[in-house]
Amino acid sequence: TTENGLIINRHYLPKGEYKQGPIKPEWLFIHHTAGWNNPYKTIDSWGRDTRGSVATEFVLGGQSVKGNDDKYDGVMVQAFPEGNYGWHLGKNGSQTMHKNSVAIEVCNFGYIKDGKTYAGTRVDESQIVTLAESFKGFKDWHRYSDAQIESLRLWMLFIAERDDIDIRAGLPALIKEKGAAAFEFNEDAYYGKIKGVLTHTNTRKDKFDMFPQQELLDMLVSL
Repeated sequence: TTENGLIINRHYLPKGEYKQGPIKPEWLFIHHTAGWNNPYKTIDSWGRDTRGSVATEFVLGGQSVKGNDDKYDGVMVQAFPEGNYGWHLGKNGSQTMHKNSVAIEVCNFGYIKDGKTYAGTRVDESQIVTLAESFKGFKDWHRYSDAQIESLRLWMLFIAERDDIDIRAGLPALIKEKGAAAFEFNEDAYYGKIKGVLTHTNTRKDKFDMFPQQELLDMLVSL
């Protein structure tokens, strides 16, 4: 339990499934998993895959798209010890940013088409949010729950203090300037020129990652 009352649930990957530090964090990345709601199973799947050390330090559980399971909603799990890192960004323009960033994966399926996830699972209506404008070609997305957004806020504040990262810089500042368009690809972010909070879509044109749900925008600008 942290000083501010957050519970760190440790479920560590095997050695070799993440990179050894030390690191000097200057970035905090938020991603989503494009998958199911159980953060422990997400980490277990990373441990079993053949991609090597592709992982994030934290995974945030959510609600099932079927609307029948909220056991892990808002539950944060740590996948490897503090001070280490995973290959969570893929190809980008800054090796320094990749090594010196902390990342959180949010359990969420992403875009919804014809009431179904990309994997074909029918989505409960309570789990669908329709954006005012399309993002990455889609208006309907798997809704980030209230518990997820509040948990994300608290953990971002915790990480900011722990690692001395300015979480008002980056995405929160861009939202104030551009609104939802702040989630689009940003060349300066790709080259590591924008520090603070970023999302994977800021550094990769090909990614369907965190999307600009209004409640998430509001939370980020409140930091």
